[in-house]
Amino acid sequence: MSDQSRLSRLTHAIAGSLLAVGLTGTGGCASHKHDLASDSLKNDAPYSRTFSGSGEMVCWSVKRALLSQGYMLDRPSDSGVLTGARDFQPQPKLNVTVRLQASCADNKDGTSIVFVTAIREDNRLQKMKQTTSVGVGPATLTMPSGSAQVLGVVRRETLHDPEFYSRFFSLVQGFIEQERLAEAGRSKGQTDQQSAKAGSQ
Repeated sequence: MSDQSRLSRLTHAIAGSLLAVGLTGTGGCASHKHDLASDSLKNDAPYSRTFSGSGEMVCWSVKRALLSQGYMLDRPSDSGVLTGARDFQPQPKLNVTVRLQASCADNKDGTSIVFVTAIREDNRLQKMKQTTSVGVGPATLTMPSGSAQVLGVVRRETLHDPEFYSRFFSLVQGFIEQERLAEAGRSKGQTDQQSAKAGSQ
């Protein structure tokens, strides 16, 4: 067999091997592809919980839970929707904002439901080149004029961690219990006053 024939067979063998590796790699990537459709809708999503209590009591407890964790609340026109934000700075040039929106509604059966969604947004300090436009006769020239430090979004996602939502709902439940005890104390005080008045007559 001539050297040219050997070289030709070797070239074909290498090309076939590379093609096989490429197909295998493509198949591997496809099998690990993130399934957005499946992740978008789940029966066991952690974003809601039903509480015992009136809508007024539960919504007030949700507000207290947000405020107790340092969330700055917006003031939406819808009284049943609460939106808050909290900032963190885990690194000198990284700012993390967690935005949490809670909606509560009275089920009219002695219970209320709360829906919560939290979004994390990472902003990193980055250099941005600045330019200056200068008009020279009928033409306009754009020249670099330095750089500035600006915060740019590098990541934004909905938090999916069930433990995060479980801790929030536990906070809400704690404030509901406080409200229930306070309400029972007020009712007892009114009953005692009525009994005292009836006894004095």
